Amino acid sequence: MTLRQAQGPTRTVAAVDLGATSGRVMIGRVGEDTLELELVTRFPNGPVEGPDGLHWDFDALYTNIVDGLAEAVRREPAIESIGIDSWAVDYGLLRDGELLAEPFHYRDSRSERGVTEVHEIVPFAELYERNGLQFLPFNTLYQYRVDGRMPDADSALLIPDLIAHLLTGARVAERTNASTTGLLDVRTGEWDTELAERLSIPTTLLPELVDPGTVIGMLRPELAARIGKELPVIAVGSHDTASAVVGAPLSSPDAAYISCGTWGLVGVELTEPVLTDAAREANFTHELGVDGRYRFLHNVTGLWLLSETVRAWEAEDDAPIDLPELLDAAAAVAGDIVVFDANDPSLSAPGDMPARIAAVLRAHGSPVPEDRAAFTRTIVESIAAAFATAVQTAAVLSGRELDSIHLVGGGSLNRLLCQATADRTGLPVLAGPVEATALGNVLVQARALGAAPATLEELRALVARTHEPERYAPR
Repeated sequence: MTLRQAQGPTRTVAAVDLGATSGRVMIGRVGEDTLELELVTRFPNGPVEGPDGLHWDFDALYTNIVDGLAEAVRREPAIESIGIDSWAVDYGLLRDGELLAEPFHYRDSRSERGVTEVHEIVPFAELYERNGLQFLPFNTLYQYRVDGRMPDADSALLIPDLIAHLLTGARVAERTNASTTGLLDVRTGEWDTELAERLSIPTTLLPELVDPGTVIGMLRPELAARIGKELPVIAVGSHDTASAVVGAPLSSPDAAYISCGTWGLVGVELTEPVLTDAAREANFTHELGVDGRYRFLHNVTGLWLLSETVRAWEAEDDAPIDLPELLDAAAAVAGDIVVFDANDPSLSAPGDMPARIAAVLRAHGSPVPEDRAAFTRTIVESIAAAFATAVQTAAVLSGRELDSIHLVGGGSLNRLLCQATADRTGLPVLAGPVEATALGNVLVQARALGAAPATLEELRALVARTHEPERYAPR
């Protein structure tokens, strides 16, 4: 199905942008020199503990999305389509159109058993050759392997595809997010059914693959009535990082990017995979991007460390913390700054992050900062150090001499982090836009409607014209 029309005045779409801690519904407006976002609603998202492990509160998430879309249409009746992006790897299992249970959260410990079982059948070196993915213990194929509900299901849908199904009735897998499952062939971009069969994952659960820009379907009649308009749902780069990289105004082919939120996704954009032993040993991944690009990147723990630390302190104080004030105090800390490995596995789970970080520091013979400002500075510098290592590794593995870093997402507001990243990499950091993910979502929808340029380079030029980044020079 195609919806392309002649490009003309400003056109309007709705973007559903879901992160691991919050979700938003936004109105996007696109024209020749216009690219605007209007926040309609923001709602919390996060793990809930169930009797069998850590889950998402998917019912609440879906209700918030539908309510947000209804409010978006009420505010802006000219909305022409809906696009959905979210975090990767997590999924829902369906039977006869009904969700069997609330989707598991990727931080649930069950996937550890999945790693062991999968690697006993298919060694990681072979997995990397087939799917090009870095090792992350929560990748979907590890979750599938230990999900006891799989035999009861007739389809498995990643979170944005699951929401699109509930909205339209269609069952598809958008390709950029499907590439994070571990079951997509890195060379062909198609399901690796042989691998799935070896892992006893029913191939009948894997839906038809579609590319960004594909019209998934029209809203179900009852939802169109509730939302207030008959609208198509268009596949975007449904992995939020795929959308963020579209919305990153990369200034040259030799620019690196960091999409920084809960995670920091650090890498470069390629047109061919780098399936070398060195890339595998460095744990660099090949997730698919929009227009068949490869997001050659490494997952680095991002603002999760800071947000969890602040959450622990707020619980201790029984009072909110002014984060900008805390970061200003951290920036003023003088003297040597101790750093730790931001990717230490002990820091991946929720709960008392200050104590976890202190334990990592002590284990390596490093002093633990005594006051909160110094502790915060250590966290930020440690994240920046991890970013710098990943940027340097991306340059070596890809054979590129990098000239700049585009840091987008929530982390672009953290001036201390941006400057520390510039200082530790020796490269200028171009910070912003904050809402790169939502912008990428909007741009892919607009392009499908004929309301935006055809190439990624032209889309990014529109971002650059309308959202000038802030430059941090290395000191």
